[in-house]
Amino acid sequence: MLAVVQNVLPVFLLILVGWLLVASTYLRPSAGDALAEFVFKLAVPVLLFRTLAEADFHGAFPVRLWIAYFSAVAVTWTAAHCLARFGFGTDRRTGTVAGVSSAFANNVFIGLPLVDRIVGPNGLVALSILIAIHLPVMMIASSVLMERAERGDTGKAMDGPLTLLKTFLRNMTGNPLMFGIVGGVFWHLTGLPLAGPPKILVDQISAIAGPAALISLGMAMRRYGFAGNLGLAASVSVLKLFALPGLVFLAAHGLGLRTEWIAALVLTASVPTGVNAWLIASQFKAAEPLAASAITLTTGVGALTVSFWAWLLT
Repeated sequence: MLAVVQNVLPVFLLILVGWLLVASTYLRPSAGDALAEFVFKLAVPVLLFRTLAEADFHGAFPVRLWIAYFSAVAVTWTAAHCLARFGFGTDRRTGTVAGVSSAFANNVFIGLPLVDRIVGPNGLVALSILIAIHLPVMMIASSVLMERAERGDTGKAMDGPLTLLKTFLRNMTGNPLMFGIVGGVFWHLTGLPLAGPPKILVDQISAIAGPAALISLGMAMRRYGFAGNLGLAASVSVLKLFALPGLVFLAAHGLGLRTEWIAALVLTASVPTGVNAWLIASQFKAAEPLAASAITLTTGVGALTVSFWAWLLT
């Protein structure tokens, strides 16, 4: 167990470093925003490109991977939504934010460096395949369900499917992560080796991605805190940190995924709630304190819970 903690702890210590840099006023919050932009627009897309360009897909069947992960997401999301609506008596939009907060893992800023450190290249392949559709699926589901919830709460007319499709396509075509994924798959299909100076350049940028992502996340954590219904936030956090990875574990084993892929999926499911939960709540101006509290809670205890899942997988 000590060896597992020693592997997981540096990931969360880098988040703490970022938080301390801003909390101590050594760096301004704007520095964290700039670093996060660098990570999202360059470092992580390059890491995804390298992973997929050099991946060994022999015998891989990604549909089973997607089914294993998103079936667990659907169950966890539904449980959190029902708990909020019927257990805590919230409105529909708060219930939807609770679902998003319980099921939207921070698989880019925490999941990638964590899987890279603990599972290695084969795990990164699995996570890259997941990331290829994770953001589109989660954003579409979140937007549609929030629109429906808003209509139910306020009587506002719901945007038509064409409007939602246009918004989705605009977001995806401008998403740097998609550039890295599509570019990596294309390079892989050409059969050309990634070698020489381009290989060195890609490796150097990829090496920056993990530490920079974690530090930038820590710097951003200053804007989140505890507010609103802490009982509901705590319940959502338990679902996120235990129910989601547990269900992924069962589904991945049931579908017969390879060991490294199971480990990658469970670990990324076990990481704290992603900042997208807060962004969605902010966009619809609904239950923002709940999303912020879930992010803070899951990140605060994440080192312990992720260590538990990493130990279980070894």
